[in-house]
Amino acid sequence: MNYEVKLKVNDKNGVFYIDVEGKHEAMMTFVFAGEDKIIIDHTEVNPGNEGKGFGKKMVVKAVEYAREKGIKIIPLCPFAKSVFDKTPEFRDVL
Repeated sequence: MNYEVKLKVNDKNGVFYIDVEGKHEAMMTFVFAGEDKIIIDHTEVNPGNEGKGFGKKMVVKAVEYAREKGIKIIPLCPFAKSVFDKTPEFRDVL
């Protein structure tokens, strides 16, 4: 299965998402908190896609985005927070 994490952003918020065969299968939403932070507030993976790593791949993409933009992440979403808790190399963006 070939897929990539994509990003859609406007001036207030954004979403990382994964499409498989043209259908949204996973998404992780965030809001901007000022100029230098994003708050990840929700992660959702459609039924049938559990265990495929979609959630973690979206968190990885968020970390890459934060590093690229020089911003920090506040993971309010319990799933995203658990990934950050288990992944010390992501702590530089917290």
